[in-house]
Amino acid sequence: MGFLTGKTAIITGAGRAVLSDGRCGSIGYGIATAYAKEGANLVITGRNVSKLEAAKEELERLYNIEVLILQADVNASADNEAVVNSVIEKTIEKFGHIDVLINNAQASASGVPLAEHTTDQFNLALYSGLYAAFYYMKACYPYLKESKGSVINFASGAGLFGNFGQCAYAAAKEGIRGLTRVAATEWAKDGINVNIVCPLAWTSQLEQFQNAYPDAFKQNVHTPPAGHFGDAELEIGRVCVQLASPDFKYMTGETLTLEGGLGQRP
Repeated sequence: MGFLTGKTAIITGAGRAVLSDGRCGSIGYGIATAYAKEGANLVITGRNVSKLEAAKEELERLYNIEVLILQADVNASADNEAVVNSVIEKTIEKFGHIDVLINNAQASASGVPLAEHTTDQFNLALYSGLYAAFYYMKACYPYLKESKGSVINFASGAGLFGNFGQCAYAAAKEGIRGLTRVAATEWAKDGINVNIVCPLAWTSQLEQFQNAYPDAFKQNVHTPPAGHFGDAELEIGRVCVQLASPDFKYMTGETLTLEGGLGQRP
């Protein structure tokens, strides 16, 4: 029996993705795999249905859990509260409770300098990341309060370091960082753990960024002190398992960042 047997976790942006060498290329899918190994039932969302279906097939076949896939796209032209509320309603209808919310989804036009960034590109990052986290946290709050559950958000060092070509991405991630700290303070009394992880994992998106914008990649992306990029499942996913473990205790109102070895400072 795993740490999370009987728990229900919502993971945004968890479609199956692979690197050019065939390894796991998605933080969301890496987390989903780590949770599946610990017995959690999963609700995974994303924009690409085929990637969600591929994730569901593999996770259910290998780990004997249930996976609910829901297409959901928070964007500037959608009724986003309705989109997110639908995900929550279908989750409750299927599993009856929510124990963990992981806001991992994020899209952006990384590599485009600030002076060349369009409003649509800026909105892409803000809506897919910051607004999505906001809507999901609001909608999940009553269920997390009931289960004394966990919220795990994902940010980045891009804003702190002022990464070249990442103005919208940095703005979204800094917003998520602030949102997380407020929730950690406000929801501590309800028994809800709220944490943030700032990983530096090798993903298919980072691989694509390197290929599309080699100059920006060289300026912004550096090998961590550990000598390698984080593994989406074995390192990032396992940290997320720990943060949702019933035995995990963390100081009220604080946030967690993977520092030094595999992470970026908050």
